[in-house]
Amino acid sequence: MRGLRFLFGLGLVVVGVYFLGQNIIFTTQTAGYWWRPLSAAATVLSMMAGIISLTFFGRSGQSMGWFCIGLAMVLAIASGGLVIRPTSLWTFFVAMMSFVGGFRLIQGRSLGI
Repeated sequence: MRGLRFLFGLGLVVVGVYFLGQNIIFTTQTAGYWWRPLSAAATVLSMMAGIISLTFFGRSGQSMGWFCIGLAMVLAIASGGLVIRPTSLWTFFVAMMSFVGGFRLIQGRSLGI
């Protein structure tokens, strides 16, 4: 039963990523600012460091991993390589509810419905 709950939660998280991912575009050719190449390289390196830290270092590297992923998001926006298209409130609501429900099921908590 626990494995089924985990798989259903993972499916809900994937649905949330799908709904939000439809409105996010990553591009390399936007504005020609002087910091764009530096920021783009730092984005990739920071994201890789965060994923490696979360995957291999367990509890000890968890805070550093999330910090690196957050830094990568900020750098992606600063580099101009991330374009967010307008989204409807309904799509945002479905994505957030999928994220929250999926993460609660993955953690083993009930949805409270």
